[in-house]
Amino acid sequence: MKSWNPRGGERGFSLIELMIAVTIIAILTAIAVPSYRRYVLQGNRTDAIKTMAFYQQALERCYSQNFTYVNAGPTPCTAAPGTAVNTTNNDYQLTFAITPTTYVITATAINAQVPDTQCRTFTINQAGTQTAADTSTNDQTQACWGGH
Repeated sequence: MKSWNPRGGERGFSLIELMIAVTIIAILTAIAVPSYRRYVLQGNRTDAIKTMAFYQQALERCYSQNFTYVNAGPTPCTAAPGTAVNTTNNDYQLTFAITPTTYVITATAINAQVPDTQCRTFTINQAGTQTAADTSTNDQTQACWGGH
């Protein structure tokens, strides 16, 4: 509703003008928020990759010094099977499957990263073979390790 101005003009916004502005803001928000959330999830994947690389290097140091990945020094070399470690940002949980001559490090999305259905798990082994899977265990290696 517009109010009357004694100087001859109207002031304020009509209800229709206000509703148009609210609608425009709602449309922009509906587009921007999911795009931003997708970008954040993709960015958080680096937390898993970085942490896995750190532990991979530690395991390789153990092997180069002791010729075994098991019981050769600091964690994860001495980690018990099934040991879990969270990444720095607590977006992924890492588990280690370690034998004297092989290992597999698996990162699984947790906490705020769970909505990332495309890259739910990452794995890397002693040969440097990288894999990734979505929530349906479909191969997503290229999308998750190879870029976005």
